[in-house]
Amino acid sequence: MAGHSKFKNIMHRKGAQDKKRSAQFSKLSREITVAAKMGIPDPDMNPRLRAAVNAAKAQSMPKDNIQRAIDKATKGDAENYEEVRYEGYGPNGVAIIVEALTDNRNRTATNVRTAFAKNGGNLGASGAVSHGFERLGLIEYPGTVGDEDKVLEAAIEAGADDVESDEDSHSVWTSVESLHEVARELEKVLGEAEGVKLAWKPSLMVDVDADTAGTLMKLVDTLEDDDDVQTVWGNYDISDEVLEKLG
Repeated sequence: MAGHSKFKNIMHRKGAQDKKRSAQFSKLSREITVAAKMGIPDPDMNPRLRAAVNAAKAQSMPKDNIQRAIDKATKGDAENYEEVRYEGYGPNGVAIIVEALTDNRNRTATNVRTAFAKNGGNLGASGAVSHGFERLGLIEYPGTVGDEDKVLEAAIEAGADDVESDEDSHSVWTSVESLHEVARELEKVLGEAEGVKLAWKPSLMVDVDADTAGTLMKLVDTLEDDDDVQTVWGNYDISDEVLEKLG
């Protein structure tokens, strides 16, 4: 019985992971299609599309899926998605920005509002929290590309503004205007990035304690699980000790 139960548990976890992976591919495909539809359907000539394709590759999305998403835009049978941003507060006053691509604003707004309300937060008006963030370009690399000094030197040469490194990853920050130029220069030295995108960087971080972290993570997970939501940004800082307790 124990072995059978263990097997069932593994299958359940695998099923959950597969479901999450499928949802992630769906979001990546949507971004690729929108990027291709809004510009030239060639990643080399369309910075947004190139970033979307790179993000898909970083998640091991099959080439056929990527090409299908591009073809969907060029054949004119793609849904009409629009970009929508929502802003609100999570538990303990944490500021949260939600970016979505939707073909039904009412559905998405209802889902986002419900997620906030059920998890200790509330949805605010447009501009409620974004004044506390800076709109920047973000280029992400795994820690395996080199140490902090190597990445910092490459980033300075490429014209980046700032670098944040830890054991697992490197985050290179740029202005919005220079994002793709810096990414191209970094690629010559460090190889292809895991992510190249526009981001919301908070001016001030909010320390989150163990009592608040669980509810906050549930809110973020609920938002990220929504099919229409592409990214969720927040000004929260959770210590490793608190994360270990949650884990």
